[in-house]
Amino acid sequence: MCSGNRRQIVGFCFLIVLFLVSVSPRAFSDIYRYKDDNGVWHFTNVKNDKRYRLYIRTPREKPSAYIKKYEGIIKQASSRFGVASSLIKAVIKTESDFDHRAVSHKGAKGLMQLMPETAGAMDVKDPYDPEENIFGGTRYLSQLLVRFKDIKKALAAYNAGPDLVEKYHGVPPIPETRMFVQKVMNYYRRYNTKRP
Repeated sequence: MCSGNRRQIVGFCFLIVLFLVSVSPRAFSDIYRYKDDNGVWHFTNVKNDKRYRLYIRTPREKPSAYIKKYEGIIKQASSRFGVASSLIKAVIKTESDFDHRAVSHKGAKGLMQLMPETAGAMDVKDPYDPEENIFGGTRYLSQLLVRFKDIKKALAAYNAGPDLVEKYHGVPPIPETRMFVQKVMNYYRRYNTKRP
């Protein structure tokens, strides 16, 4: 294929993507792209490779809209695993800001930012599926709450791993983990005192 045709095809695809996003922005996720060594552009709505860079940002709904969207799943997970729904919401807000397609630089995925090992241990096949992710993340959080018998220690273990919490007999002196615990606790108190 000659380079002129390739540019026309890429341009045409770009116009289609722009049209679809402008017609129904809530139906689409952010679009990422990268150019490979052969000069071919690759597009995706799931940033599952570090080469992808944000290309088109889709307008986000407010977190309250996402809370309503996932309310039923959160209530089911809360009931099944004995974790307060306000705590589940606080973890989701802190971890992904209710973006079910979120991927961290360390490879954590989905609403509750499950690492591949944790997702596997919690029997989560598709971490981008909101129901699977919320159930898996809540199940893991419930195990940590039982293990540490303290909400802050459990949250620290969720973020940094249980071994570090045991090593330091509490929240480890890691700025990221301390900030995570503080943010979750702030959202937890907020979701406990008002309805979304």
